[in-house]
Parts: sequence; structure tokens; C-alpha cells
Amino acid sequence: MVPDAAKASQPGKHADILCAALRLFADRGFHGTSIPMVLAEAGVGASSLYRRFPSKEALVNAVFRDAKQRLASELQASFDQALAPRALFAAFWTGLVRFARREPDAFRFLELQDHAAYLDAESRSLELGVLAPIYVACLDFQRRGVFRADAPTETILAFIWGAFVGLFKAERTHHIALTDAALDAARDACFRAFSAGDPALPGPR
Repeated sequence: MVPDAAKASQPGKHADILCAALRLFADRGFHGTSIPMVLAEAGVGASSLYRRFPSKEALVNAVFRDAKQRLASELQASFDQALAPRALFAAFWTGLVRFARREPDAFRFLELQDHAAYLDAESRSLELGVLAPIYVACLDFQRRGVFRADAPTETILAFIWGAFVGLFKAERTHHIALTDAALDAARDACFRAFSAGDPALPGPR
């Protein structure tokens, strides 16, 4: 029987393993991270890890879902479909900035890594669920004539998402300094890139 004190420590160990694995996966990628590295970083034994995660693939999917759910919560907190289009776009952008600033390891892991080879069905479903409200908003912008209709919605979303990720990657490699003004300018440039209205209009409206 597991002692009460050990039982009480179980949730903490679970979180310690996820946090340690996130740091390593963000820095070294999936293939550059080994289970012994995670054990050393988390300060736990192999039995503690394998009771929770039977393989490295199971661990990386747990890390992915944990981080992706936090990103989803951040975006959902500021995503109000009742907002005017530019204000809604600004809220989405601000949510991404907050997450990238507050959780740099999670952002790097989620957005700067190629996860395709190891994500399971549950993780893929979660990823699609996070993007769905943003996709629907872009589609609605096109239907309402806010965004141009000549670009596929998937292209618009990929362009905006890629631009945001590229900005933070460039900052991390010390190629640019991302001030608030620079981020606002990038936000407006992304909106204007597909705007069907006056491209000179500044700021959210």
C-alpha cells in the first residue's frame, strides 16, 4: 500500500515531470530528448515516470495537450465573437502575445517544433479544436467582406499564424526586438494583408 504522504505527492510529481519534459522538448526537440534526461530534470525515478507515461510518445502527447489547453484557455478568455472585426483580431493577437510572453517554453514547444510524427488522435483533435474559432472568424470576415474572398481561409490563417510565430522566433535568435509598438504594427500589417477595405486604416476598430 502507498503511504498517505506518497499519495499526496503524486499530483506534484506528475506536474514536475510535465514541466521538466516541456523544458527539454522546447530546447532539444522530441528526438533530442531522452527519458533519462527527463528523469534527471524532474528529479524523479523511472518507476514514477513510467507509471504515468508508458513511453516517450505518451509523455510528449501529454505535454502537448497540457500546453495546448493552456493556450486555448488564453485565447478563449479574450475571444468574443460580438466584437467588431478589427477589435476581435486585436484580441486574438493580444492573447497570443500574452501566452508567448508568459509561457515561452510552452510557446516554443507548441509553435516552433514539428509535431506531426508523434501526435496521437487525441492531440490532433485538440489542435484542431483550438484553431476552429479562429478559422470560423476568418471565414466570417470573408463572408462579410472584411477580408478578401480571393484567398482560401486556410491560407489566411496560415499566413497570420506563421507571421506571429516567425516574429517570436526572430526575437529569440536576437534578430529583432519585439516592442509593443512593433507587435502592434505587425498585427495591423497582418490584418491589412487580407483586408477588403481601406488598407490605410490604423489600429483596431
